[in-house]
Amino acid sequence: MKRWRLYVERTKRGLTQEQVAFQLGISKQGYNNIELGRRCASAEIWDTLEDLFGVDQRELRAVTEENTMRMDY
Repeated sequence: MKRWRLYVERTKRGLTQEQVAFQLGISKQGYNNIELGRRCASAEIWDTLEDLFGVDQRELRAVTEENTMRMDY
């Protein structure tokens, strides 16, 4: 399972996981686990991601088993 919308928004902006993790003040592995749906994040992290990507955090938090996201955001 993966947070596809989070992945799409990050890659659409040409950001690496390491760059996003730095902006959040966490490790790359910590961010990777959030993106893969393996780790819950604090409200502060979700607020920052929402501001960074301009997407409601409820959409960023959604975890799916496969990529059913449209790639035309």
